[in-house]
Amino acid sequence: MRFPFIFFLLASPLLGQSSLNKNTDQLMQKKTAGVSPVGKLLENIQISTLRTNAERGDALAQFVLGLRFTSGEGVPKDDCEAAKWYRKASEQGQGEAQQCLGLAYAVGRGVVQDYAEAVKWFRKAAEQGVATAQSNLAVSYTNGQGVAQDYAEAVKWFRKAAEQGNVIAQLKLAMALDDGQGVPQDYAEAGKWYLKASDQGNEKAQCYLGILYSEGRGVPQDDAEAVRWYRKAADQGLAFAQLSLGICYKKGKGVPQDDAESVKWFKKAAGQGLADAQRNLAINYMLGQGTPQNFSEAYVWSSICAANGGKEGPTLRDANAKTLSPTALKLAQARARKLHEEIQAKNGKQ
Repeated sequence: MRFPFIFFLLASPLLGQSSLNKNTDQLMQKKTAGVSPVGKLLENIQISTLRTNAERGDALAQFVLGLRFTSGEGVPKDDCEAAKWYRKASEQGQGEAQQCLGLAYAVGRGVVQDYAEAVKWFRKAAEQGVATAQSNLAVSYTNGQGVAQDYAEAVKWFRKAAEQGNVIAQLKLAMALDDGQGVPQDYAEAGKWYLKASDQGNEKAQCYLGILYSEGRGVPQDDAEAVRWYRKAADQGLAFAQLSLGICYKKGKGVPQDDAESVKWFKKAAGQGLADAQRNLAINYMLGQGTPQNFSEAYVWSSICAANGGKEGPTLRDANAKTLSPTALKLAQARARKLHEEIQAKNGKQ
């Protein structure tokens, strides 16, 4: 049976950067600020000694005691108590504690959520050079949370943190340069910062760097180099990188053409809920490319794609339904529902 309407949307190796979620600004850096060497030593002190020092007004001890209550190490985990000690240390000017107190306000952990108060403490820490606070202050400016939205100001603070080696700030600065948001668009400069973040193992930066090499923006066009970076990100589980690597194998760009390897990566991305990968996997099953032809599996994946909003999903699903007997269709429908629910649950979607 022929399906003349079947095609891969592969005019370019990727389906557009918008498919890779750039909305990482919704979350602040939730790890605590980098603890100073002295703070690291205090982390090993017995809780009784640490508490005594904190109660005597030692700001660093107060900060580390706050960390203990945040993590539940040596004391019951207690976000309210953590915020109390972060505040005591913050009021004495302890920068790392100010970052942690700002984060508590940003996410409503141990205190009532208050973006303006978060910005206040992020700024105090940022002005002392705490890189995580600089990055989180930049996120606040990007989102307009607790402060008027200002992309240029966000770039300013991302750059300060990026220059200190903060990997999230390096990624965000690169993205701003890539998009021309708050700063003149500069693909070469974006590539520089993507590379710095990539070298620290950030999978989104690795994928974006792959995009630049694939499209020849700011760097020489190089499919093999694109594949190298897609693979690094894909191996870390980034769904869009897995899809991109699958497309490279499908088209033979940067790697020898290999349908079976393409299917392998489409499956990984499809299992993470990526509709484009689910569609491509369904097509492979329909055509028997890289996997034995299986219209039931093609129905399952095209049905899941449709449920996820994939625009080709309904057409593919309906075409596959016509190839199945009533009994086989009923079984495929049940499997599609079950697998879709499993994928949604696995990826934290309702």
